[in-house]
Amino acid sequence: MANKPIVALLYDFDKTLCTTDMQNYSFIPALGMTPGEFWGATEEFSHKYGVERILSYMYMMVHMCKVKGIACTREYLKSQGQNIKYFDGVSNWFKRINEYGTELGLIVEHYLVSSGTKEIIDGCSIAKEFKAIFGCEFHYDEETGLPTWPKTAINYTAKTQYFFRISKGVLDQIDDRSVNVKTLNRRIPYRNIIYFGDGLTDVPIMILVKENGGNSIAVYQDSNKDHVSNLFEDGRVNYIARADYRSGSDIDKVIKLILSEISVQAELAKKQEQLLKK
Repeated sequence: MANKPIVALLYDFDKTLCTTDMQNYSFIPALGMTPGEFWGATEEFSHKYGVERILSYMYMMVHMCKVKGIACTREYLKSQGQNIKYFDGVSNWFKRINEYGTELGLIVEHYLVSSGTKEIIDGCSIAKEFKAIFGCEFHYDEETGLPTWPKTAINYTAKTQYFFRISKGVLDQIDDRSVNVKTLNRRIPYRNIIYFGDGLTDVPIMILVKENGGNSIAVYQDSNKDHVSNLFEDGRVNYIARADYRSGSDIDKVIKLILSEISVQAELAKKQEQLLKK
C-alpha cells in the first residue's frame, strides 16, 4: 500500500458540502436570531471597528452567547453540528470515491479546509470521513471551558497554506518550519490534489491548485451558477458542477475522470522508472 499513489481531495464546507452556512442550522436559531440578523450584526461590527470578517463572526458568536446566557463551550458548539443538511449524495460520497480509487490502485484521502467553525464541523455526521479538519477554532479557559481567544482563524488567503501542508504531509498547524522547507519528494504531488469550493473565499486556493497541475472544481446551486461560470470562463477553475454528489452526477463523473487520469499517469511513470533501471 505504501507504494500506491496518494490523491488528496480538499473541500470547503459551507455551500460546498452543506446547503448553507453551518451556523444557520442550529447555532443562530438557538440565539433567537435569524441568519440575516446574525450575519448583518457581524458585518456591522466588522465595518464599525475595522475587524477582519472571519474574526468578526468568531467574536459575534461568543458575544451573542454571552448576551443570551448560553455557555459557548467546545461541547456546546460541537452539538450544533448535529442538524447540518448536506447536498444529495454527500453522505455516501466518501466511501464510494474511496472504493473507486482502490479499484484504480490509488489511495484517496479527504481533507476539510474551511473558514467555518471547526468545533461545529467536529460534531457533524461526516467529520469521521476526513483525514484532517482545518477550520476556525477557539482557545478555551481551562476552568470555565469558555472561549478566551481565537486559536485558529482561516480566511480566504490563509486557506492556501493547507495546499502545501497537505502536499508535504505537515498537518501540525504550529509546525511552520517543515511546511516552508524545500522538499523534493512530497507525500502527495501537486498534480494529485483536487479542491472543491463554491465562492470567492475559495478563489486563491482554487487558482493555486490549478496553476500547480492539480484540479479545482467549483460547485454551484442555482443561486450562484453565474458566479462559478465566471470562474471557469476566467480560467480560475478546471471544472464547474452542480452541488449534487450522487452516483452518476456531474461531480461524480468529473472526479472519476480525474482519478482515472491520475492512475494512468502514475502507471506510465512507474513503467518509465522500471525502464531506466534496466
